[in-house]
Amino acid sequence: MNRRSFLKSSTLAGGGLMLSFTWLSAFKSAGTTGIADLPGDWVEINGYIKITPDNTIKILNPNPEFGQNVMTSLPMIVAEELDADWKKVVVEMGPHDSVKLGPQFTGGSNSVRMYWRPLRQAGAAARHMLVEAAAQTWSVPVEEITTKGGMLYHEKSGKSGTYGSMATKAATLAVPKDVKLKDSKQFKVIRSAQKNVEGAKIVSGKPLFGLDYQQKGMLIAMIHHPPGFGMKLKSYDATAALKMPGIRDVFTQKLYEDGFEQGGFDTRSFNDLLVVVGNTTWEVMQARKQLKVEWEPAGETKDTMGGRGQKREVVVPGTLESTADQLKKMQEYAAKPAQQLRKDGDPETAFKNAAQIIERTYTAPFLAHNCMEPMNFFAHVTDEKALVAGPLQAPGWSEPTLAKLLNLPADKIEIQMTRMGGGFGRRAYGQYMFEAALISKKVKAPVKLVYTREDDMTYGIYRPMYTATYRAALDANKKLIGFHVKGGGIPEHAIHANRFPAGAVDNYLAEGWQIPSNITIGAFRAPRSNFNAAAEQSFLDELAEAMGKDPIDFRLKLLQRAKEAPVGRNNEYDAARYAEVLRLVKEKSGWGKPENAQYSRGVAAYFCHASYAAHVVDIVMKEGKPYVEKVTSAVDCGIVVNPDAAANMVQGAVVDGIGNAFYGGLTHKDGVPVQNNFHTYRMIRMPEAPKKVEVHFVQNDIDPTGLGEPPFPPVFGAVANALYKAASKRLYQQPYAPQLETPKAF
Repeated sequence: MNRRSFLKSSTLAGGGLMLSFTWLSAFKSAGTTGIADLPGDWVEINGYIKITPDNTIKILNPNPEFGQNVMTSLPMIVAEELDADWKKVVVEMGPHDSVKLGPQFTGGSNSVRMYWRPLRQAGAAARHMLVEAAAQTWSVPVEEITTKGGMLYHEKSGKSGTYGSMATKAATLAVPKDVKLKDSKQFKVIRSAQKNVEGAKIVSGKPLFGLDYQQKGMLIAMIHHPPGFGMKLKSYDATAALKMPGIRDVFTQKLYEDGFEQGGFDTRSFNDLLVVVGNTTWEVMQARKQLKVEWEPAGETKDTMGGRGQKREVVVPGTLESTADQLKKMQEYAAKPAQQLRKDGDPETAFKNAAQIIERTYTAPFLAHNCMEPMNFFAHVTDEKALVAGPLQAPGWSEPTLAKLLNLPADKIEIQMTRMGGGFGRRAYGQYMFEAALISKKVKAPVKLVYTREDDMTYGIYRPMYTATYRAALDANKKLIGFHVKGGGIPEHAIHANRFPAGAVDNYLAEGWQIPSNITIGAFRAPRSNFNAAAEQSFLDELAEAMGKDPIDFRLKLLQRAKEAPVGRNNEYDAARYAEVLRLVKEKSGWGKPENAQYSRGVAAYFCHASYAAHVVDIVMKEGKPYVEKVTSAVDCGIVVNPDAAANMVQGAVVDGIGNAFYGGLTHKDGVPVQNNFHTYRMIRMPEAPKKVEVHFVQNDIDPTGLGEPPFPPVFGAVANALYKAASKRLYQQPYAPQLETPKAF
């Protein structure tokens, strides 16, 4: 629908936009999930594919969806090998079933690369079974049957039939193994742009998300947690709260009992929960305010951690931490000896003999995930079984812990996965599901646990606080002869010792250290890489300037060395692919061309999650404010399944990176998060997003690699390098905005 048609079918009055029913009705036929009156007689060919006699094909999406478009991309892979007509395919979120549907983990940019071959094999096996069924039905050789768009053909006899007509017979046949897959040159669905199969539901407000989930008799629960990390509940008085309308109960609940062995992806911010349960969200929120609560220092505690075949005790400090003290402590640790992560050549001698040493230190704060949909989960637990439903990235990893907490076998637990309003790693940790389940079990009723924005932002699972010092040794001819990085953080460091420029410098040293903390951290879009890339790429730009070299040419020269005569044996990256994204972004951005002199330009590139990404950021000054007007991106993630969705993902990563680079930061005072909502935790706003993010993909036939995370880390460095040219000032601390001369501009 074009703009004129949209305006014709809408009326602007009283400050609100009223959309006509005609316009909304367009969604009924939009996308591949708009087929009305779907039949109920499905024939299951395998765990991913179901077909009806009238040839409706349903493909189940195995992985949770939080905006990366796996709900479309993964079924496309099945449809390609199945030789189905994509326009006639119905896509549905699969249930949690690790036997039929595999790991079902969305995270680590793993979805497409993890399922690339299994889904192709599922589609190819189903097609083979349908072909065999047709051959038996028509009494013709299997090799004479062809398929196209959900149809079977036998040219010699002129016979044809739908997949649906053969589905019942096909389902009785043995599932073949090692079926030949298509050559990439034969792809018709893969590499073709397809619309988001849930797009119509999203924009028309259909209930998809965890917060939408409803069940008859459902109660609402909220947790009142300590105001700061390192604190615990001492006492409470709920007399006033229990007298308020709609309130059912107020009680304490332990998340993990003493000595409980947590799984590899389990975590907890506060173990002793103070719970309010009532009829509605508003009533529970108001009652929670009436609680009279005393808190006390938690002191040092211990967690028993399992997973990956190991069992260990983790000591959690009891300190009430403050950001100023954390920064001071990091400086102290940075001056001490650290763990050697990698050493090539003789870096000590290189620095001793250097004609010039360049040294810079970078820092970054804790970051909150701030998913637009705060944490929530539904649970209905009885003595015999449990139903839980909500937004979760890793159901398979959380299920064993849930089973132990509820003392139920896994086959008595049903996990339903809703669409997530953002994930970014935060929803890989299932403690909010465990909380909901334990609360339901306690009150013996269906319950939806809801976090407010303040709960969400102050409950932990943050991106860690980081620092890193980079040093470069130059000889008298300004040749790079030594490179040293020493990084640390609270409670982990971000150093990837075997990534570029490791392998490109004769004398190289990487070291790391970390400081224990009770502030809970977890995966945050491209964990560790999101800081490592920012610091590394900023330093490489400054190093190139000191050496009198163009920043892209300087990187390409190092990568040429890493390709032709690599140093060391454990280099994670492919230097040729790395160089290719730099060359592509140089070409597409018009790097160095006079017509782009109007921009303050910054470049950065990085490798993570098996993919390569590079950005050129163009900044202009508007009324004294630096503004990212345009970004040119180049990505090598192997075969791109759905080009439009892939471009959208890169664009989203760019906007996300710009916002976090300029504004992202969470600080603490005596254990208490200083920022607790969007009025104090600054997010990027609509007018601050770039006018254009131009995305280009390297074309190759390499199996797909990661995409959700790789474009994110280099954004920080590209922004910093562009800001240096715009403001004539190098920035070493994130976020960048407060350090600029005119902070009010932000």
